[in-house]
Amino acid sequence: MNLEKFAKILLVMFLWAICFPLIVAGSAHAPHLTFAALRALLAGAALLCAGIVLRRRWPRGRRVWLALSGVGLGATSLGFLGMFMASEFVSPGIATVIANAQPLMAAALAAVFLGEQLGWRGKVGLAMGFAGIILIAAPEMQTPAAGAYGLGIGYILLAALGITVSNVLIRAIVERVDLLMAMGVQMLIGAVPLIGGAAVFEDPFAIAFTPQFLAILVGLALFGSALAYWLWSDILRTTELGRANSFAFLVPVFGLAMGSAFFGETLNWLAVLGIAATLAGIALANSRRTTPNADTA
Repeated sequence: MNLEKFAKILLVMFLWAICFPLIVAGSAHAPHLTFAALRALLAGAALLCAGIVLRRRWPRGRRVWLALSGVGLGATSLGFLGMFMASEFVSPGIATVIANAQPLMAAALAAVFLGEQLGWRGKVGLAMGFAGIILIAAPEMQTPAAGAYGLGIGYILLAALGITVSNVLIRAIVERVDLLMAMGVQMLIGAVPLIGGAAVFEDPFAIAFTPQFLAILVGLALFGSALAYWLWSDILRTTELGRANSFAFLVPVFGLAMGSAFFGETLNWLAVLGIAATLAGIALANSRRTTPNADTA
């Protein structure tokens, strides 16, 4: 992997790591689904405007549009729903660790639906990652607020599942679309269910458009969403999903550092052990993709 591609991946992981702290900070100013819908709309509009100005080609073909609809519903609808709703229950640092169990989900889905056998590294990595998530969640599950914390974990895993499915779909069509237009389209498609949910379950006008909220929204939409997804789709154009996903373990490292620096998060020894197990599991599960005849247990 060359230096330019490594720098792109590193930047994407950092941009994704800042998303949850920004979501937590912005949620004091707007209802969750309304905030998520605004993020998706602004990010999608920015990408499409850039594509139109640069005269990029619109996506073509029924299969491409079906795939982009799947990406939008997975990465944007489910991904944003899970992360924004979880912000009420789970601290930013822990959330980034659990959300980035996504490579483990990807490995498991590939084994079940694509017939890819997991070697011993993959099996041990999946087991370690699952055990790590249990250890991270365990301390809070013993408190009176355990139900709310468990709900937050569920929302984060829902977001991770949506992102997992969307990554597979992006990888499948990345050679057939212009990335600016494709990512803009999927953001706007994914915004539709969020807008509907906000209209039904929230007061979409209960937003405090303060300078702080606007700065958070712009940073989250333009950098954490538009730029990050455009770069990520470009990375997937030339890099296998499993190999690119192996760098996701960097997101929790950034997230925990920011959680400690800006949100005063403290971790007990059980959570630290769980984080270590999760990160090691992610790295191990993605350290080497195996074929049915290689590295099997």
